[in-house]
Amino acid sequence: MKYVIVTGGVVSGLGKGVTASSIGVVLKACGLRVTSIKIDPYLNTDAGTMSPFEHGEVFVLDDGGEVDLDLGNYERFLDVTLTRDNNITTGKIYQAVIEKERRGDFLGKTVQVVPHITDAIQDWIERVAAVPVDDVSGSADVCVIELGGVVGDIESMPFVEALRQFQFRVGRDNFCLVHVSLVPVLGVVGEQKTKPTQHSVRELRALGLTPQLLACRSAQPLEQSTKEKLSQFCHVPASHILNLYDVSNIWHIPLLLRDQQGHLAILNQLQLSSAPPPALESWAARAERCDNLSIPVKIAMVGKYTGLSDSYLSVLKALQHACIACSRKLVLEWVAATDLEDRAKAETPEAYAAAWKTLENTDGVLVPGGFGDRGVQGKILAATFARTKNVPYLGICLGMQLAVVEFARNVLGLKDANSTEFDSATPHPCVVFMPEVSKTHMGGTMRLGARKTLLQTADCISAKLYQKETFIVERHRHRYEVNPEMVDSIEAAGLRFVGKDETGRRMEIVELRGHPYYVGVQFHPEFKSRPGKPSAVFQGLILAASGQMDSYINGLRPMATARPSINSTPDLKDSEISVSKLSDGVQKCTV
Repeated sequence: MKYVIVTGGVVSGLGKGVTASSIGVVLKACGLRVTSIKIDPYLNTDAGTMSPFEHGEVFVLDDGGEVDLDLGNYERFLDVTLTRDNNITTGKIYQAVIEKERRGDFLGKTVQVVPHITDAIQDWIERVAAVPVDDVSGSADVCVIELGGVVGDIESMPFVEALRQFQFRVGRDNFCLVHVSLVPVLGVVGEQKTKPTQHSVRELRALGLTPQLLACRSAQPLEQSTKEKLSQFCHVPASHILNLYDVSNIWHIPLLLRDQQGHLAILNQLQLSSAPPPALESWAARAERCDNLSIPVKIAMVGKYTGLSDSYLSVLKALQHACIACSRKLVLEWVAATDLEDRAKAETPEAYAAAWKTLENTDGVLVPGGFGDRGVQGKILAATFARTKNVPYLGICLGMQLAVVEFARNVLGLKDANSTEFDSATPHPCVVFMPEVSKTHMGGTMRLGARKTLLQTADCISAKLYQKETFIVERHRHRYEVNPEMVDSIEAAGLRFVGKDETGRRMEIVELRGHPYYVGVQFHPEFKSRPGKPSAVFQGLILAASGQMDSYINGLRPMATARPSINSTPDLKDSEISVSKLSDGVQKCTV
């Protein structure tokens, strides 16, 4: 196994996750199998209980792991399916070591950071790196590991020491360190300053780690004199100093690495020089296509954390993927849900007026998931607007639940209808707490991970968009669900639950009959959206918002009009069936 370690210096937020993902893309384009690990040096066992204000969105994996958003970057860039163990946290490591100590596995030894914690980190890396993530048996060729935080942070010290030891455990030919740093520009003249990077590399080397490559972030391309100075003081060859300057979209970053021969520097360090040149033609075409989009489509994102794009990072990426597939330029309009409620709750009277003006001039409305009652009434008003004005609407998780609440209030006439999350005493509980979910423990107790949704009919927009007739698989993260006791009355009024779980009692997809596109999903489709393979329901929103839905649907292959039972017999009018005898009484059936 070969390991590429990505560390960061000077300041946080330099884009280590995108850098690590891009390195993985280039190596994969060279014909290598790549896996990824993210190290987060916080004491939380996972990201599940963190507020979006603290750490951005919580990314959910197929196995139900609630992890750092950078694992979303890895999955999207590399098109792999990671596990919860691909995200290492201080909490996980200490928990594992303490459990071993309680069992007596250390045979009376004094348990210390060195060697017990550092050994546990190294063992974890080697174990997880060997797990295939690309549906192919056997270990990957390269594992890209990102160390979160900044070199010098006190909480990351055990991990830095573990990696120092790890380079000797695996051997220098199997270990390549890439250090991401900042080259700021100061003064009127615009001189590129190398001193922050010099100090960062010096501190890294003092801890026993020497970078083989520098990935320098800057607003503009580095001057040659800047590279030479960095090379002289950081003990890195000038050819190994990569410049990741600001670009129009992040899909250009792997191309920058390729154009600067970054893959050759890494391959040579890892003794993989026989690998072919990176095949990134489709990747380059996507980056160029994204730059050349010119026809706008306006989507209003009605949410709670509108000032923090990282809180909805996967939703934004899914919208971008869908827009590229539909040849439209995304114009995202952020609408704070509280500003829609009334002038008193809005930040200012002007904010209230601006929020409604934005909503009324949009091509589509998206209400993402969330927790807590702040902004709920504004999201319901957004759903009402989209339903009554025939504006395309996509509700995700809470956005789907609130679409049901809105329908019950304004179509069924149940004015006090609500979710028990916001009103436990409501006489018309449209959304209720799931019985199997813990009410005392928050972490990892929701309905999480990949689960089947059975399509109730092929004659619905969701089945056509997914191009599936029986079931789909999407990732979930929720504690509340649509009350199954209210389903019949809601469906009778025109809001159809076209997707249900395997029990038939948990509602997964809702569609409004007679509306151009009014779809709510209990799952989080954004987590499985990929560049070149957009989420079906996100693509549906953009198709409807840009007036392309009919032509797209008409261009799809025809499907059956009803979901067949697993044990059903094909319709003889649509099929010809012949049965012939084989040996030993076995029959061969040809359709």
